[in-house]
Amino acid sequence: MKKIPVLAILPPLIFAALAGLFLGGMFRDDPDALPSTLVGAPAPAVEVTPLAGLVPFTRAVLEEPGPKIVNFWASWCAPCRVEHPQLMDLQAEGLPIYGVNYKDDADKARAFLEELGDPFAGVGADDAGRMALEWGVYGVPETFVIDGDGTVLLRFAGPVTDVILEKRIRPLLAEAAN
Repeated sequence: MKKIPVLAILPPLIFAALAGLFLGGMFRDDPDALPSTLVGAPAPAVEVTPLAGLVPFTRAVLEEPGPKIVNFWASWCAPCRVEHPQLMDLQAEGLPIYGVNYKDDADKARAFLEELGDPFAGVGADDAGRMALEWGVYGVPETFVIDGDGTVLLRFAGPVTDVILEKRIRPLLAEAAN
């Protein structure tokens, strides 16, 4: 009987293992979701520095009645431009949105808001990224839906599109409003 070399079997085994991982990943509930220990927990501390001419916000506003959003963004972030119209729409509907400008130049951040509009009821800078670290932010944009008790209902990593707004964010906002 002829022996099959181990090196001849290894590539098909590796391929089968990788194929199994990819196949399993395709059937997860939400392939875009990044895990967050914050969902269901109180929102972490708010540690922002003021941006000249803009109203900052504190942790206390996150505990005020009604749903609200915390959005981490930056002027250098192309996906932040993509989601900006949706934030403007939510602001026009009266939803309070609080912005955290992440590791950005203050002048460029103000220019970004002057160009595209300012959807934020309060905004501050996180120059060192410490607040983002506490909130578990991987990168910008990231959006958190907060209920009237200051509890995190959703963490969404990536730009808020019309589809995400309608299928993920609006249902939670409606639930939090009731």
